Amino acid sequence: MNADDRLIVALDVPNLLDGGKIIDILGDSVSFYKIGLGMLTGGGLALANELKDNGYKVFLDMKFFDIGATVEKAVLGISQYNFDFLTVHGDPHVVRAAVKGRGDSSTKILAVTILTSLDRNDLDESLIKSGRITDLVTERAKNAFKAGADGVIASPQEAALIRALPESQGKLIITPGVRPDGSKVGDQKRITTPSEAIKNGADHIVIGRPIWASKDPLSATKEILNELKNI
Repeated sequence: MNADDRLIVALDVPNLLDGGKIIDILGDSVSFYKIGLGMLTGGGLALANELKDNGYKVFLDMKFFDIGATVEKAVLGISQYNFDFLTVHGDPHVVRAAVKGRGDSSTKILAVTILTSLDRNDLDESLIKSGRITDLVTERAKNAFKAGADGVIASPQEAALIRALPESQGKLIITPGVRPDGSKVGDQKRITTPSEAIKNGADHIVIGRPIWASKDPLSATKEILNELKNI
């Protein structure tokens, strides 16, 4: 497919039937889709496999977090499908276990730094150590890279800081929390526009609601792609 795979469309809809409708509407304009926990019990894995079989790229957003042995087994099971991206939480013991479970599979392990829906108040409630979120995200990204992660998930506001790390050389930065101008923020708290995210160092941007909740998903997608053309 010749679509710009810097754009990953998040199919954050309840089931594979709803996801399939979005895919049909977007057609050849999109080559990369994210399927997450929200669709897992609604046929998400089946849709992910169907997408791979039809030449699409697939980002499986599971955000695994558990003891090392459990993460390793979970990733081992998922890796047989050779999905393109798989997320785990960015704690070093989780990343190391995921990399071990991945083995020789082509699946890239992406470490979640701090969710883009969280701010400092949320971190305080969770008893996360004090400090600016940007500093904590950068520190977690560095530790994840050292543990073997192929890339990290971070907000576009932190992408430039992560890209400046020596440890980020050859690594991927994927940014959710991207909102085109005029879009509703929703549950995201650390956002930028698509072009700003790429300029800040992101390799891929993840956009869901502004596309699938739009009255015209194809037009919304084309506007985003046009914004990316000159970057």
